[in-house]
Amino acid sequence: MRQLIIQVPRGNGKAVIDIAKSHNGTNLARFEGNAEEPIDVVIVHVSNREVGKVLDKLQDLPKVQITLIPTGVMTLQPPASEAPQQVVDVEERSPIEIFLSGLQSVGSWRGFLGYAALAGFVVWIGLYTNTAYLLVAAMLIAPFAGPAMNTAIATAWGDRKLLGRSILRYFSALTVTIATTWLLSLILRQEIPTSLMLDSSQVSAVAVILPLAAGAAGALNLVQSERSSLVSGAATGMLVAASLAPPAGIIGMAGAIGRWDMAISGLFLLFLQLCGINFSASLLFRVFGLSAQGTRYQRGKKRVFGIALAITVIALAGLLTWQFSHSPNLQRSSLAQRANAQVQKTVEQVGLAKLVESNVRFTRSNIEGQDTLLSVVYVQREPGVTASSEEIRDRLTQSIQTNLLKQDLNVTPLVDVNVLETPASKQ
Repeated sequence: MRQLIIQVPRGNGKAVIDIAKSHNGTNLARFEGNAEEPIDVVIVHVSNREVGKVLDKLQDLPKVQITLIPTGVMTLQPPASEAPQQVVDVEERSPIEIFLSGLQSVGSWRGFLGYAALAGFVVWIGLYTNTAYLLVAAMLIAPFAGPAMNTAIATAWGDRKLLGRSILRYFSALTVTIATTWLLSLILRQEIPTSLMLDSSQVSAVAVILPLAAGAAGALNLVQSERSSLVSGAATGMLVAASLAPPAGIIGMAGAIGRWDMAISGLFLLFLQLCGINFSASLLFRVFGLSAQGTRYQRGKKRVFGIALAITVIALAGLLTWQFSHSPNLQRSSLAQRANAQVQKTVEQVGLAKLVESNVRFTRSNIEGQDTLLSVVYVQREPGVTASSEEIRDRLTQSIQTNLLKQDLNVTPLVDVNVLETPASKQ
């Protein structure tokens, strides 16, 4: 339920009351006032989904001034026994309210860029000191969610002006965060990437799922009424920023130390996030009625929606094509998982030893012309096996390397097999 305060020239208050009643308005009030001229002030309460329709009809009144209270209110009427039903507020927000809130959030450049710089400081400390929880803190203060969701709102509404401003804010914030981490790495003379930088820069083959989910979650949060959503705006904002703040930090830090392979991975993730979020969120906004059609706020154009969505789809398809045609650079996380599974199968097939633990990862070292996949394997000999530890190690090493090469992972597999012996009392 939303509250509207409408000011109209004296004598037009009854027309406002009639409009509100035609849209099931409740707890209506009208009184006379004086501003520059005699006016009627009308207070109405209408359901969320009726706000846009009421605003459309109010535009026909002369010199109308409208104040929309963008928070939920509870309207109570007798009898008291029906109060529980009356306060149920589970309707989605009006599309026009979502659009206007997007317009309102594109101001305050100073604070916006200030948060981007602070996010850069926090993400740099987290990556430099291998402190994972600081990356979570950076996600909380990074201001990337706002422009990303406004881009989706502008796409769904077909508003070219809002779309341009949102994209500008998105890349401005990213540039500030990247520049902050780059400067910090130069000032403090960082020379090599940290292990957390290496881990965070590795891209999974299913990386596109996160921005698609984040866009849908962000759109649902903006569409839902405050009291019908069990997830806070901060939580969905953090989800949107979850894979933006670390890659932005990696780009700056990797650029400072000359690790361009890691910087390219970060750039890929940033563009993938924007395209994925925009695709899923804009479609969901359209499903919930966010469109310039049927409203007097004619900033949006249907043609702009089609063009923006087509560009998003083409860019998303291009990024995915690039990802899967350049193995293993943009699929390292997934390839490491596949290789680990193959290592475990190979140990079982050879049959000389039982697997204790296997760790498969791409190394930190940047050997030119070689994508090194390091497999460290710990095994324990099978009961009754009399082969020496050296023989078991050689057999397993050869078999693991052969099978990994057969997987066509486009990597150089280096394998270190360690044969562990049980205590003598357990023999």
